[in-house]
Amino acid sequence: MSEEGEVMKVIKRDGRIVDFSEDKIFQAIMKAMNSIGGYGEEDAQRVTRKVVEKIKESRVERITVEKIQDIVEETLMLEGYINVAKSYILYREERRKIRQAKKVIGVQDDLKLTVNAIKVLEARYLLKDENGNVIETPRQMFERTARYLALVDIFYEDDIYDKEGKQKERKIDVEEKPEFLSIWEFNMLKRAFTYFSKEGYMKVDFSYVLDSLKSKWDKIERVKNKFAEVMLHRKYVPNSPTLMNANTKLGQLSACFVLPVPDSIEGIFNAVKYAAMIHKSGGGTGFSFSRLRPKGDIVASTMGVASGPLSFMRVFDVATDVIKQGGKRRGANMGVLSVHHPDILEFITSKDSENKVLSNFNISVAVTDEFMDALLRDDYYPLRNPRNGEEVKRIKARQVWDLIITQAWKTGDPGVIFIDEVNRKHPVKHLGEIESTNPCGEQPLLPYESCNLGSINLSLFVENGKIKWDDLRDTVHTAVHFMDNVIDANNYPLPQVAEMTRRSRKIGLGVMGWAEMLIKLGIPYDSEEAVELAEKVMKFINEESHRASMKLAEKRGVFPAWEGSEWWKKGMKIRNATTTTIAPTGTISIIAGTSSSIEPLFAIAFIRRVLDGQELLEVNPLFEEIMKREGLYSEELMHKVAETGSVQHIDDVPENIKRLFRTAHDIDPVWHVRMQAAFQKYVDNAVSKTVNLRHDASISDVEDTYILAWKLKCKGITIYRDGSKNVQVIYKGTKTTKQEIKEEKKKESSANALIDLTFNVKVEEKYLKVDSTFDPACPTGKCDQ
Repeated sequence: MSEEGEVMKVIKRDGRIVDFSEDKIFQAIMKAMNSIGGYGEEDAQRVTRKVVEKIKESRVERITVEKIQDIVEETLMLEGYINVAKSYILYREERRKIRQAKKVIGVQDDLKLTVNAIKVLEARYLLKDENGNVIETPRQMFERTARYLALVDIFYEDDIYDKEGKQKERKIDVEEKPEFLSIWEFNMLKRAFTYFSKEGYMKVDFSYVLDSLKSKWDKIERVKNKFAEVMLHRKYVPNSPTLMNANTKLGQLSACFVLPVPDSIEGIFNAVKYAAMIHKSGGGTGFSFSRLRPKGDIVASTMGVASGPLSFMRVFDVATDVIKQGGKRRGANMGVLSVHHPDILEFITSKDSENKVLSNFNISVAVTDEFMDALLRDDYYPLRNPRNGEEVKRIKARQVWDLIITQAWKTGDPGVIFIDEVNRKHPVKHLGEIESTNPCGEQPLLPYESCNLGSINLSLFVENGKIKWDDLRDTVHTAVHFMDNVIDANNYPLPQVAEMTRRSRKIGLGVMGWAEMLIKLGIPYDSEEAVELAEKVMKFINEESHRASMKLAEKRGVFPAWEGSEWWKKGMKIRNATTTTIAPTGTISIIAGTSSSIEPLFAIAFIRRVLDGQELLEVNPLFEEIMKREGLYSEELMHKVAETGSVQHIDDVPENIKRLFRTAHDIDPVWHVRMQAAFQKYVDNAVSKTVNLRHDASISDVEDTYILAWKLKCKGITIYRDGSKNVQVIYKGTKTTKQEIKEEKKKESSANALIDLTFNVKVEEKYLKVDSTFDPACPTGKCDQ
């Protein structure tokens, strides 16, 4: 029996004992009342008081969560809130089913994540024993990651670190692991110390660092708690390799890499080997093949002829196919070719709609200002042999452009990188020229550079219809601190990558949950207000990330390549050459339980294909919440929405809600591009965004999208026309997935055959005389070589 003044304890379902919280009861009742509508805080407070009185009357020292919920249920009924009680009962039953599903998956969920999040975590993120059994909870995963990254802070203590780098090289004088560290933490500290010492940053030997770590553990614990807090509440989630590999044998924490592909057999196959090593460690790779001599060119050393970039891309593709990233997911590549390369036509048509050719590649054409000027003048532009820079022929820019947009319409590839805009905005151009990006295009990098990414969940920074700017600022600063530590903790797969990454110390802080933030604010995605807010939010994040990096520079010093950089020219001392990137946030947005990146909702209900073909059905919780609040919710309606993924055709949904819940395919492509450009304006690196087009979109729609992206100074653009590939990652809804597209494709088969025939004839007419190595009978690039 609880004594007067003592706090009653609550027994959680996982066995944990926590303090009794009246506020949690109030919040649960308020949520149930909001789902029905027509009730206010006074009603919820009245019922809460009754519930607390009954609990106190029981005079027990400990009470289970289940018992508390039983009392809430009973009180709602007795007080006359019948509909609220029904909603509460349904919620309890739904949560029971979810717990059962998680139990079947084999994960103890201590963070109340969605079933889809648990599936993803079980498959890729949570640590497992040698038999494949999960041995950590989601909370433990985040805490493992937070502790690993917090340990780095010991190196920046004033008695240990010299930010000027003027110390003599210090020694590692301890080889035996202390008990309070894991073997992987110990190895990471030795690895980081070796770098710091070699560069002259260490004032002391390694034994002193370890002693300081013990004596200053309270400081490390505070940093660890700060890192853990933003992840546990899913305010910020780092890129997948960081969560997967922190405090593990692999220890590779970065997502993005770019490797050079030199014009030699040795260089090419070194790049293949290096890519395999990066994929094995969990990273994705980007390559420019623009330096490779064209097909048919003379090879002086053998007196033979070159086979061209496409032949070597197939070698990379096959190698990628047999290596999973970090042993957990298939490798991913970006292949880039300059629009001035003599083999550009073959490159543009190298992918097919069945995704059987170069299936592990996204491909993009590096388009220059020179090309775009020629396009707008309807003029010719030069193709140049990269071996010697000589012009080999001139070709009509419009002809190449038509091929790009037609192939993108057919297959989703190629995308376009506006390479001159990328290099204009590159803050460390004195280190070299950027030629490629990571697989999804958001991270332009120099050869051998890598970058670690992470994203802030914007949907959590809205309260009572307003943005919580102070909370957002704090999270940005914590995230920048976290990501700068990643650079030091990282176990780089190649020494060249370690060297280049540490020189520029690029990080990429992005966002997710943008569509849900807009919905919570009552702002339609395709509106001037949304575009204006995008600029405001991203400007805030970008500026605060710069401030956070400058604050780190005061204690840790500027990035080593600072002198000569654009920051140096401005006299601004900063720790990281870049701080912001908008990544796609595929699985991490599932973990966070929010919408992907800056994309609109893909569908109100849809099927997501992940984890080697599993299909996960999702219904947007905000739509469900609003429909319940308006008294319009029903199971039948949810099933109806799930058939197509859109609510625009459903009469039972009011117009104001339809306006707020317009999906990617309901939104005109212009708004997709304008939103991308709004974010790009205040992003150091680039923005990964797919302009999702309806299946009936025209080739002209693709052209308009690409041109607008160039005019609005996007660094790149990618489109995907729904159903243009036989297998795609996300489908709109059950009916569309299983029936409509299939039937529509049958109806279109004759028309598509005619389009293909016309397309091939146009290719033959336009290009046969221009490039004798291009086979017009095989625009997909699947012919035998």
